[in-house]
Amino acid sequence: MTTDAKLFGRWETEDVEFADRSTKRYITLTPVAHTMGQHANKQFEKSEISIVERFVNRLMQTGENTGKKEKTMGIVSDAFDEIHERTGDNPVEVLVRAVENAGPREETVTLKYGGISVPKAVDVAPQRRVDQSLKFLADAVQNASYKTPRSAHEVVADELISAAKYDVECTAIRKKEEVERVAAAAR
Repeated sequence: MTTDAKLFGRWETEDVEFADRSTKRYITLTPVAHTMGQHANKQFEKSEISIVERFVNRLMQTGENTGKKEKTMGIVSDAFDEIHERTGDNPVEVLVRAVENAGPREETVTLKYGGISVPKAVDVAPQRRVDQSLKFLADAVQNASYKTPRSAHEVVADELISAAKYDVECTAIRKKEEVERVAAAAR
């Protein structure tokens, strides 16, 4: 779902291409509107909220930015400018690529058989992949920005660019690989 309005008044969302068709339905590219938790009542309504707002909300859940949405929006907006400066690409497309790359395709659940816990590998639903990806990216940003002289928007830009390029040094990609490695061992 897309709209004619530009994100942060600058970035086009019409021409963004999705590499992963399964997550396309759960990544909405609309301008950020403060939804104030309207999606909390129903399970699948969160996928109707802009992926950028969901990323901002995830960033607000950690550390110093808890509850400071305008401040976090400014950080993400500055990070988008930084991404465009460094790569020349549309930062919305970089975010979408990072979300697609950082979501695990397989994870482990624990089953109990007669008092014995057995790990079992299961495929991850597309909506959960998007949710996990946003969590991994936000956690990576929080860990990378803790007690560092670099500004927050530089850290967000670095993490998104690295995840979009599928750089194995990226914390979100490493976390995804770890989840998939544990699942492969549980097959």
